[in-house]
Amino acid sequence: MNAVLIYSGGLDSTVLLHHLHQAGNELAALSVNYGQRHSREIECARQQCARLGIEHRVADLRSLAPLLGANSLTDSAVDVPQGHYTEETMKATVVPNRNMIMLSVATGWAISRKSDCVAYAAHSGDHAIYPDCRREFAEALDAAIRLADWHEVHLYRPFVDWTKADIAKRGEELGVPFAETWSCYQGGEVHCGQCGTCIERREAFYLAEVDDPTPYAMEAPTVDQLVAQFWRLS
Repeated sequence: MNAVLIYSGGLDSTVLLHHLHQAGNELAALSVNYGQRHSREIECARQQCARLGIEHRVADLRSLAPLLGANSLTDSAVDVPQGHYTEETMKATVVPNRNMIMLSVATGWAISRKSDCVAYAAHSGDHAIYPDCRREFAEALDAAIRLADWHEVHLYRPFVDWTKADIAKRGEELGVPFAETWSCYQGGEVHCGQCGTCIERREAFYLAEVDDPTPYAMEAPTVDQLVAQFWRLS
């Protein structure tokens, strides 16, 4: 298979990068700068692709940020909320139509490369907060992408029925260097350990029984505290 991968440099997409690479697929990776708070994850993406000898491009879409409203990922005036993704406050991290924007750009590149598909690492836990991670959205977008050109490209989501813990476990099997991935929305020197994506990352390692090599800020809660909070919210 010849694929263009939407590649953020985070845990999920890095595992997918290694998953597809190990299977012998021909890959190109696309990161998107849509005006997010920091570029730590894009730097991680560059390093991972260089390690594997995979072509990596960055689409500069920073001019779109003012059109995407008040959200904590592209608007510095909006604080990044702390806590689990299951909480109402996490809706502040929703960037309107982000997946369609990124996948549309990737589709253009895939068509020009005569690739078979655009791959991305959406998993079963994403839809709780992000409407553009729902299966219905992806199926509709897949149908549209197939009609975008005479060279048919489809949308590929091998992790759609996996949990994040499943993804972490697969990453361990593949020998993914997790310490060289970035999840935190804050973009500091180390992961904050308290924003939604940090908490989701920490719990994934815990539930998968995989060692987490990520350094977190000193004030971050323990994993046991996070898990106890998760079950209270469930």
